[in-house]
Amino acid sequence: MNHFKLKWIINHLLFTIILIYSPSIQAQVAREIIRKADEKMRGKSSHVLITIETFRSDWKRTMEIEAWMKGTEMSLIRILSPAKEKGIIFLKKKKEVWSWYPTLERSIKLPPSMMSQSWMGTDFTNDDLVKESSVLNDYRHHIVGDTLIAERDCHIIEMIPLPETAVVWGKVIVYIDKKDFLELRSLFYDEEGQLMSTMNGFDIRRMGDRIIPTGFEMIPADKKNQKTVMRYKKIEFDTPISESFFSIETMRNMP
Repeated sequence: MNHFKLKWIINHLLFTIILIYSPSIQAQVAREIIRKADEKMRGKSSHVLITIETFRSDWKRTMEIEAWMKGTEMSLIRILSPAKEKGIIFLKKKKEVWSWYPTLERSIKLPPSMMSQSWMGTDFTNDDLVKESSVLNDYRHHIVGDTLIAERDCHIIEMIPLPETAVVWGKVIVYIDKKDFLELRSLFYDEEGQLMSTMNGFDIRRMGDRIIPTGFEMIPADKKNQKTVMRYKKIEFDTPISESFFSIETMRNMP
């Protein structure tokens, strides 16, 4: 055995021992993995076009949305179709979430209790889309194992909400690709530990300057023949977006 191979084995064993016997270091490693996966899908800013298909046993509905995001605290989502919902806008700025209904010509502030409710009749929650909660700051993170998904070696990370945070889920388990930091599966549990929904990432390909899952399906655990599929049609990362864009004034004046 040559010197370099022996050194690699020793370093790998030391790293494994540190992860096993140092919870604080393990938590830091898990948090960093979550941060990289989150930033992979966000960038410093992004502008996206998304198609959302909601499937039920006897009908299907398709929506198109346009969204702008800056960091983790600002986002604006505008519905482009169908005609009935066209022009409805959702704004998140820090911990406040607002919606704008053009037919009513009024904006409504969404209380935290509405974050767990269905977003526009889909299987995603309001929090899934506007991201009021922070995957980094509102949870404790622990690596609990690894597995293969679509032939990709993945970390399994358990996220438990911090006591002082008001979040939708009692626990989230995420599966993140070790090489490219792709979120390939997420399991969402309620406060009693019951599985509520599973989200799968798929159709991995290059968009812009990075490789990402371009499709996500949300499947409720207790409802047969029901799911919602979200597909990215276009995404631009790190485009300049002024903070002033994320405002109630912008919502009211959008065409």
